[in-house]
Amino acid sequence: MTTKKENPKPSGKKEKTGDYYTETRHVVIYGYTRQELKKVIRHFEAQLPDFVKITIDNTHLVTNITLTGMNTGVELLRFQMNRYHSNLNRIFTPDVVSLEDQTVAEVLGNLLHERELTVACAESCTGGNIAHRITQIPGSSAYFLGSVVSYSNDVKANVLKVPRSDISSYGAVSKEVVEAMAKGVATLMRSDCAIATSGIAGPDGGTPLKPVGTVWIAVKYGEQIVSECLHFSGDRNAVIESATNHGMVMLINLLRNSYVMQEEVNDD
Repeated sequence: MTTKKENPKPSGKKEKTGDYYTETRHVVIYGYTRQELKKVIRHFEAQLPDFVKITIDNTHLVTNITLTGMNTGVELLRFQMNRYHSNLNRIFTPDVVSLEDQTVAEVLGNLLHERELTVACAESCTGGNIAHRITQIPGSSAYFLGSVVSYSNDVKANVLKVPRSDISSYGAVSKEVVEAMAKGVATLMRSDCAIATSGIAGPDGGTPLKPVGTVWIAVKYGEQIVSECLHFSGDRNAVIESATNHGMVMLINLLRNSYVMQEEVNDD
């Protein structure tokens, strides 16, 4: 299924140093490792003229690609920069999160604020990191209601009303439990949206069926709820940060009506 994303209009920064004008453009994408990026963007990089430089910042599957152009003619420079920016956007559609220099949390916050929606979180393996990232954004009190760090099964059952039978039958790290967590926190907080995580961040606790790095993530918007099982690599912090990014991007895509189920994301 292919759907159209509601990306914000591209914006650029213009500066003048001496006789030269400088313009910058950004494309923020999600889901690519450094190795994958090198393969996809190689041809695009080869076509760039000397006056346009490209920098790539890739952290936990979130990539900010910056184009910086410098030339004496501002109108020609702006035309060229807009063209390269558009080409870059087309290459990575539908994986574009933003066409501005924004964090994932800022993009999510803008969507929620514009639509007058609220969000709450139910976090196990991420330990409140999603809430932390959301509340780093000024003005987040307009849309963020709160978070339940349901690390123990008792908290999942007693506070979020996750059926104990589901925990016993499927385990805490499961589709059934994480979806119940999302529904439970949305009911508890009376929020329009929810993000829930349950996984094994490591370094211990993994099993052959659920190794370290396994994370179930569910997001809810209205009556719609979707969930995914991911397998992240890296140390404990890398798993937590990757799961945090993925959960926010899932909700962004659900809000944009551009959500497509991913079978697995592995950031090796």
